[in-house]
Amino acid sequence: MADWFTETLHQHWAQRLRVDRVLYHEKTQHQDLIVFENAQWGRVLALDGVVQTTTGDESAYHEMLVHPAVLAHGRVRDVCIVGGGDGGTAREVLKHEGVRRVVEAELDPDVIAFCKTYLPTLSDGCYESPRLSLVYGDAADFMRGEGDRFDVIVVDSTDPIGPGASLFTVAFYKDCRRRLKEGGILVSQCGVPSVQPWELAQTQARQRAAGFADVDYYLVAVPTYVGGMMALGWASDDPTRRRVRVDTLRSRPQPSGLRYYTPDVHVAAFAHPAWMDEAVRKGG
Repeated sequence: MADWFTETLHQHWAQRLRVDRVLYHEKTQHQDLIVFENAQWGRVLALDGVVQTTTGDESAYHEMLVHPAVLAHGRVRDVCIVGGGDGGTAREVLKHEGVRRVVEAELDPDVIAFCKTYLPTLSDGCYESPRLSLVYGDAADFMRGEGDRFDVIVVDSTDPIGPGASLFTVAFYKDCRRRLKEGGILVSQCGVPSVQPWELAQTQARQRAAGFADVDYYLVAVPTYVGGMMALGWASDDPTRRRVRVDTLRSRPQPSGLRYYTPDVHVAAFAHPAWMDEAVRKGG
């Protein structure tokens, strides 16, 4: 009988993935980390029983974290990535030749080393780029500092529990706003509204409380993030960035070989189901 991995992130919902081959498994008193192969989704990384990424569908998540903001802005030179230790977000940012500098603030250097070993296609050599620099330590502390400012900040974090909780506070969003250049854009993951409506509502409310003039969200389908469409947060002081026309997006240089992002998908992603907007208004 085949072994199966069962994710139990949600109280009333679970998904199962067949474990064809275990590549790494470490279970300590602090965490349970496993990487295994699955015929449908490729290599699967799970932490404490929760799927973090798979090589089969990660492109949807990473492409939509990055390309809408970079292409809507149109003149991105400096980007900050908060988290993102698997390298997928940095990989996508560096596809834009106009980006001159990427700073990645990652809590644990071992995460990067681990993912380079067991999930090498995610980073795809991006950590060897001279345009990328790494800052290790608490990302909230880094953003609180008085360092350089950025055109785009991408928060590629876990859910707002444990170490990731500090990246979902009003204080953190205020620091992000201060570290953005004029017309800059903040992108953050906001969970799956069908089963985590409170997470989307909370992040939207807190980003507004942080003073952003334009706060919204857009949607992406990531099959192994179960429960339907995933929401990504969008915050800026320039509303025109979010309202960029599809023909304008098509006129801007785009990376080749993308699997999910297109200008049409970009524009359509900001269309929301009525119930989702209602959940945001009601606070989840």
